Amino acid sequence: MDLPLSDTFCFLLSKRSSSYPSEPIWKRKRDQIREMGMQLMRSSSYHRHLHPHRASKTPAFSASLDPFSSSIVLQRSLGFEHGSTRSTGSIKRRVQKHGIVASSNLAAPHWESWNPEKGSASPSLSDIVWPSAAGAFAAMAILGRVDQILAPKGVSMTIAPLGAVCAVLFATPSSPAARKYNMFMAQIGCAAIGVLAFSIFGPGWLARSFALAASIAFMTYTRSPHPPAASLPILFIDGAKLHHLNFWYALFPGAAGCLLLCLIQEMVLYLKGNFKF
Repeated sequence: MDLPLSDTFCFLLSKRSSSYPSEPIWKRKRDQIREMGMQLMRSSSYHRHLHPHRASKTPAFSASLDPFSSSIVLQRSLGFEHGSTRSTGSIKRRVQKHGIVASSNLAAPHWESWNPEKGSASPSLSDIVWPSAAGAFAAMAILGRVDQILAPKGVSMTIAPLGAVCAVLFATPSSPAARKYNMFMAQIGCAAIGVLAFSIFGPGWLARSFALAASIAFMTYTRSPHPPAASLPILFIDGAKLHHLNFWYALFPGAAGCLLLCLIQEMVLYLKGNFKF
């Protein structure tokens, strides 16, 4: 039997048993394969008509499909692939690669950041009590007692940025902002920038703007992101009771308070790891 190459290929693939099938069966398989190829060609032409600007990115179909697509069509038409779900997914991926995009693939609005984190389990009671009671409450109580001791000298250790540091250390101890390097580098550097800005520009909006911009640049350059430290320069510029500290402000009360909070954080982590309820 003298057959063209494509017909011979279809004939050989249609052999399902030890004996050769009759001639009409493999011819019907050949016609089915050609019909599928024509459907894919028409779909591709319709897509290029709707999206002419993507025409250069969509490979043109020819009468003979590429080997991978041909193997998928042949397998489905001859019944060699039994997993309908898997084969359908494979064809969809191939069709999408060639530019046939379904309407269900349209991008959804990015509202994920407004929702709670998916997949995170609800915290246990101990994970709530220890950071808040043994952490934040104990930290502010100890700082308040230190303030009473330092009151005759006219200084205070309790400042607003330390409240934000408590939230970082006790609620998110594994975050980058809770790293000791980030915390102390940012606390000392940003506080010194605040003193320098006040010395150059004096009180006012220009000193605050320069100090905040320089603080963010400093944390970015030193790779020490610690958001609570960004408020230290503004606190110094607007706080007249802190001006007498001058460059000692880089160490007290910010860095000194963080040292105390680190000790309390170790206690909180111990309680969370050993006393669960």
